[in-house]
Amino acid sequence: MTRFRKSSASLPPPTELAADQRVSKHRRIYDHLLAAIQSGQLKPGDRLPSEAELGELFSASRITVAKAVLDLQRLGYVTRRPGAGTHVQGPAPIPGRTFGLLIPELGLTEIFEPICRGMMRTPFARPDTLLWGNTASTIREAARDAEQLVDSFLAQKVSGIFFAPLELVPEKDQVNRRIARTFERAQIPLVLLDRDFLPYPERSPHDLVGIDNRRAGFLATAHLLSLGVRNLGFLSADFSANTVDARITGFYEALRSHGVAPTHDPVWHGSPDDESLVRCILERHRSGGIVCANDVTAAHLMRTMLALGVRLPEEVRVVGIDDLRWASLLPVPLTTVHQDCAAIGMAAMATMLSRLDHPELPPRDVLIPTRLVVRQSCGTHLASPAASRSLIPDH
Repeated sequence: MTRFRKSSASLPPPTELAADQRVSKHRRIYDHLLAAIQSGQLKPGDRLPSEAELGELFSASRITVAKAVLDLQRLGYVTRRPGAGTHVQGPAPIPGRTFGLLIPELGLTEIFEPICRGMMRTPFARPDTLLWGNTASTIREAARDAEQLVDSFLAQKVSGIFFAPLELVPEKDQVNRRIARTFERAQIPLVLLDRDFLPYPERSPHDLVGIDNRRAGFLATAHLLSLGVRNLGFLSADFSANTVDARITGFYEALRSHGVAPTHDPVWHGSPDDESLVRCILERHRSGGIVCANDVTAAHLMRTMLALGVRLPEEVRVVGIDDLRWASLLPVPLTTVHQDCAAIGMAAMATMLSRLDHPELPPRDVLIPTRLVVRQSCGTHLASPAASRSLIPDH
């Protein structure tokens, strides 16, 4: 049994801290205490300074200090006893757990690579291992490989699964439900990435980490409406994930909030590479605008329109959602709604660990904030000076 010492261990004064102001105070406190424990400066049984003392040392609030200490406790570096304070448990973290990454579109859809990097960079993941299978080259290969990977994860006795449900193939719903049922029967927790596998607005009994897709659809649509564009349409690919249904809901809500009542159904489903479909869209929405379900759809739509001789954004204005890294490099830089994929990954890992510690909690939606990124495709430069002053600039 560890023997607790009565006196608090001393820490270096603030002048000796690695004080990179770009790093949050929570992270600086966490890293400094962890380094002191791992170096042996703080030994097993040492009592940490009180939260008030640490707050004064780091010029931080007690809430920030408590959060850093709680993170150390979660990983087994310290233990807290009521009335006795917080003591060093030992320099070694608790044994790591193994998590499976079941992301059929990894390598096919750009948002998932930064999400995975966010998982690996979070301090919560340091003792843990992430496993994933081979990257598929087509979406149909991804569907096949996803089900095969399930057996591998079960054999390795993973502690949890990060699952990004399959989309863009007709059998997606059946595949996703089979995968989910398999892990449910094995009592292995799932954290869903980006989307649920049940159609919107239904909800599965699993934690989900992503963005508020309804708000994203609203933001993109309201921006075009703020520029005076009223003849708006929405385009999505066939068999899209239910996140697109939520984005369409936000699209309709923005129209209603601006008093716009379309005379025809403004939502289109199909391939943006299909010239016949795009010609139909142009007949309806020329001199208007198109909100696309995501940046990939927007990029393909703009390419098809440019091939048909359409001047963008003078004749048709286009907005996407996701802010993929190449969005600003398109022939007409794309206005879009930015989602912080790294933050999604970090939140997903924290959500998984919380689920393992508290399995009795109800399923949660953890939504990462989004923001509008204004570029040329929306025609901001064509708006009136008064409207332009109200817009959010590119970052």
